[in-house]
Amino acid sequence: MCMKAIQLTIDERLLAALDADDEVKRLGRSAVFRRIAAEYLERRRQGQISSQYRKAYGSASDLGDGFSGWERQGVWPEE
Repeated sequence: MCMKAIQLTIDERLLAALDADDEVKRLGRSAVFRRIAAEYLERRRQGQISSQYRKAYGSASDLGDGFSGWERQGVWPEE
């Protein structure tokens, strides 16, 4: 795997807290930052997918006449 070195500016207190963490001590800063970046990108991807689902399926009233009467299917009955 080809990796590229980058420079990063970080608050001294945050860096001290990061360096005090056991996982950072065990794996190193770079490994932890790589994992954090990957998790961030995955959360963004999942958020975009969720947004697309909400846009496509967000309202039962948008399903059209072909689905009339089905709006409450799968809805838990009220007591």
